[in-house]
Amino acid sequence: MNEQQRQQFFLRLQSANPAPITELSYQTPFELLIAVMLSAQATDKSVNKATTSLFVIANTPAAILALGEEQLKAHIRTIGLFNTKARNILKTCALLIAEHNGAVPNNRQSLEALPGVGRKTANVMLNTAFGEPTIAVDTHIFRVANRTGLAPGKTPLAVEQALLQQVPVEFQKDAHHWLILHGRYICVARRPHCAQCPVADLCEFPDKT
Repeated sequence: MNEQQRQQFFLRLQSANPAPITELSYQTPFELLIAVMLSAQATDKSVNKATTSLFVIANTPAAILALGEEQLKAHIRTIGLFNTKARNILKTCALLIAEHNGAVPNNRQSLEALPGVGRKTANVMLNTAFGEPTIAVDTHIFRVANRTGLAPGKTPLAVEQALLQQVPVEFQKDAHHWLILHGRYICVARRPHCAQCPVADLCEFPDKT
């Protein structure tokens, strides 16, 4: 995909969705952090279902620590890996209070120092909570980047680095959301909806449906 095609690719995604947002429900950076931590190997829908009741009673680090592990688990039990996630959330809450006055830090190094927070989660936070032009490569973005020829790579980090080079600067802030949504609803894994795809003619995938 050449520079002109990449420009057209994102112009069309922008035209279809001028102001893309995450499908995770949140009101504050802390709520987003907890939601993203819970979203690993889980759907946004299942996370929203759990956090709807959780955030009513506990939506700050202190309040979640006050809940304790068993009560926290009761709220997130429907989500995969909930035992590990509960422990990491509690450790993260304690660290936020001890080192950041209860606030979510807005830099990569501090975010990745939080238990249960890796590069992908940090990228989501930097982009969605703090407006930075980062791209968190999940399974959807990895598939879209490789399948379309937009930014091929063998690992999530390689795809992320390729995207940061290939995505035109004016689209980098929203590219994360456009690519996730495109992969979630159009460029799906098994039978992509190529007939409904706004960028099908730009896509290098040979086996269009």
